[in-house]
Amino acid sequence: MKKALSIFLLLTTVSLSGADDHWVGTWATAVVVRPQAPAAPLQLPLTASGQPNVCQPAAFGPGPGAGRGNGQAPPPPLNFRNQTLRQIVRTSLAGDRVRVVLSNAFGTMPLEVGAAHVALREKDAAIQAKTDRPLTFGGNTSTMIAAGAVVVSDPVNLAIPATADLAIDLYLPGDTAASPSPLTTHQGALQTNYISAEGNHAGEPDFAGATTTNQWFFLARVEVAAPDTAGAVVAFGDSITDGSRSTPNTNNRWPDEFARRLAAAKIPLGVLNEGIAGNRVLCDGAGVNALARFDRDVLVQPGAKYVVVLESINDIGNGRTSAAPSANDLIAAHRQLIERAHAKGLKIYGATLTPFDGAAYFTQEGEAKRQAVNAFIRTGKAYDGVIDFDAAVRDETAPSKIRMKFNPGDNLHMNDAGYQAMAAAIDLSLFKK
Repeated sequence: MKKALSIFLLLTTVSLSGADDHWVGTWATAVVVRPQAPAAPLQLPLTASGQPNVCQPAAFGPGPGAGRGNGQAPPPPLNFRNQTLRQIVRTSLAGDRVRVVLSNAFGTMPLEVGAAHVALREKDAAIQAKTDRPLTFGGNTSTMIAAGAVVVSDPVNLAIPATADLAIDLYLPGDTAASPSPLTTHQGALQTNYISAEGNHAGEPDFAGATTTNQWFFLARVEVAAPDTAGAVVAFGDSITDGSRSTPNTNNRWPDEFARRLAAAKIPLGVLNEGIAGNRVLCDGAGVNALARFDRDVLVQPGAKYVVVLESINDIGNGRTSAAPSANDLIAAHRQLIERAHAKGLKIYGATLTPFDGAAYFTQEGEAKRQAVNAFIRTGKAYDGVIDFDAAVRDETAPSKIRMKFNPGDNLHMNDAGYQAMAAAIDLSLFKK
């Protein structure tokens, strides 16, 4: 009898842990480091051949806070002391069970999370109270995330539709400003998130008196239990994938538009946006370089079946008139991404680089590199398929430029209509296999 009871308890524990579920990402973001103090300027030597280093510091950065130009010092970095964060994310795949992945990827010390909740959002900071679920971690209501680590919550029963807003509450009982440990964040989330007054306010319906931020902190991913036929597409890129210059709080990035198309076509795929504004393929700067972050941001994503790569324009632009990086350097890097995706059984599609004539870092030398990289993506037969974003948004009378109706004014990113045109250019048959 005791043996039978032990077996029953073991099976019950496995079931509650979600071990028998097919977990797929429904939302994700690419995390970056937020130092507690400004980093010293990077000084890079010449290469052994005397040529400029391929990783010269970025001369142009579209990330948050760049180009203030008013002579004022930037505000002190945001920190939290005995406060609760309510962070809003948009799902892309429906499911009836949910779990949340928290990240301290860039922390050098453990991060204490005193409580965590998940719920469907009602409006602004308010949640649908009946959907509020406290999260546990190995059965505990609090957790300590080790330096450089992630932690996966226990699953909770919560039915969510595709393209729904979730509110994720994290109560941080400590004082992040008192620690030298960097914070793990995603800047420029294009989403209003909320910071409470002091205390544990996780799960409160209206979150009254909160201040706001447009960053996500300590979030990596939300997963849902889905049918075995479901999977995920990872959108891997820079600011154009991150949705820079789209309207905040409207989810009009091209991956959002793509997720809506998939849902309307009843193709059971989540879309995970792993874009970082200012990111480069070969060099660190705005986030870790694409080659280095590919494992964390793509290969570990649960249920991932496909990858769409839209990267290299920042390498090209920041190179200005320099020969480094060359188009061949970038093509070699793309081949590395392809090999690593194939080794994990993923289909990987190359997206052509969109025009940037008129952007702050445009040069004719850079345009030649863009055309060479695009020729490789279109005709090199290394990618499993091609998504021609360049053709979708370029001005046919001046192909080095974005069509005016898609141009938000910086000649680099898209407005909402431009991102919609990019998503509309994706052949859904690539994702029906």
